[in-house]
Amino acid sequence: DPDSGDNGLLLYSLVGGQTDEFDINEHTGQIFTVSVAGKAGAFNLEVQAADQGTRRLTAWTTVTVTVDASSSSNIVMLVLNQKINVVERNSAEVQRALEDKLGWNVYVVNIYSKEFERKARSSTDETEVWIIAFDEAHQEVPAEDVKRKLQEQKAAIEQELEKVFSASVSAAVAEAPAAPTSPELVATIVLGVLLALTFIAFLAYILLDLKRKRKYGKQDLVKKVEIVEGIDNPWAVDKNGSLKSLEKPEHMNN
Repeated sequence: DPDSGDNGLLLYSLVGGQTDEFDINEHTGQIFTVSVAGKAGAFNLEVQAADQGTRRLTAWTTVTVTVDASSSSNIVMLVLNQKINVVERNSAEVQRALEDKLGWNVYVVNIYSKEFERKARSSTDETEVWIIAFDEAHQEVPAEDVKRKLQEQKAAIEQELEKVFSASVSAAVAEAPAAPTSPELVATIVLGVLLALTFIAFLAYILLDLKRKRKYGKQDLVKKVEIVEGIDNPWAVDKNGSLKSLEKPEHMNN
């Protein structure tokens, strides 16, 4: 928007399509994934740009995002000693600098900081830039080749990025992000833990029940012994095993 002031300030938003899987940076228009792990294919999004003037003007376009599940294996992480909000603001310039020095087309997959709090976004001087490189045939360049080229061009890349950020820049290659755990594996792990806990609880119940039965069994045995010891008359037990009166019969007195 060539206008100045609020009339030239654009804010971007997703107004249609599969918005649950994606989100958008309202200031830069950068679209990023939210929940497409394990998915592949084409996703259509309706994107709106709106200025902030008194009579707000808007425009729309359809963006088709193609998700290739195989891309995760060729992601390379470049760590910059810059604040994440600064890197986000200059992401397009960072991408162009990398393309110029690497000689490949570069796609910025994600800009990430380990600190998510809003205050930390402007205070933590370490930001990860996740990239994938493509050759002229639009084939992914293997991650090892990208890392090697980044190391070879490290000084030239840092010098170019210093122009972008107007500050001293340190760029280092980090280990690639781990592949996301599939929902099926997570469900299996959770189910296994629940079954183990259930078995442990059942075993504990059995042991407690046995202990309780032994305790009351001993108490019953003691009571029976006390009863038997309290009987002086051996004729106090009839054939059925029940106790009769402890008084001696009259013929016994004779």
